[in-house]
Amino acid sequence: MDVNVLKSYIPLYNEALLLTVKIGVLGILTAFAIGLSGAAAIYFKIPVVSRVLKIYIELFRNTPLLVQLFFIYFALPKLGLRVSAELCGILGLGLIGGAYMIETMRSGLESIDKIQSESALSLGMTHGQVFWSIILPQAFSVSMPGIMANVIFLLKETSVFSTISLMDLMFTAKDLIGMYAKTIECLFLLVIYYLIMLLPVSILGSIIERRVRYAEFGN
Repeated sequence: MDVNVLKSYIPLYNEALLLTVKIGVLGILTAFAIGLSGAAAIYFKIPVVSRVLKIYIELFRNTPLLVQLFFIYFALPKLGLRVSAELCGILGLGLIGGAYMIETMRSGLESIDKIQSESALSLGMTHGQVFWSIILPQAFSVSMPGIMANVIFLLKETSVFSTISLMDLMFTAKDLIGMYAKTIECLFLLVIYYLIMLLPVSILGSIIERRVRYAEFGN
């Protein structure tokens, strides 16, 4: 392994890491927004919307992200809807992540005993107050392990963005291997940079899970 080669490639990997993190964060925020609103719609059994969401969940959970990216990036322009590669990555990650987040948050909402809602309503609280102040905080506590698992899953899924010519970590590694044939050095840096991106998220997720578990059980 050539140390000088590693040093020369680091600036390129730094740029790729920033782009990967940027798209990953924006995609995860989109997924979280879809997950929360979708889970609430299903929880309250909103007519039509809940049925459409169930179709959306099945469609996006049972098709690969790569296929979804190809549809957004190559098929939508045929319909007059052209999107940039970055926006395609954000939309793709947000849509597939939203489907998983909805199911994770829905299970958390449904795990809360309905007697808590009934008791709060009998005390004069509105349905909105019950949801935001009583149901949702507990649901987050229950759902947090699943939410963090989804976040890590979505960050790892950014590795397919190279197929739509985004200069992410995977694209940079493949490009450098193709030009200079320094396979070992490129793959070594690829592993290191994915660890740099994912390990802090995993550690933070474990800390958050312990905190919300202590808050839930009072330990």
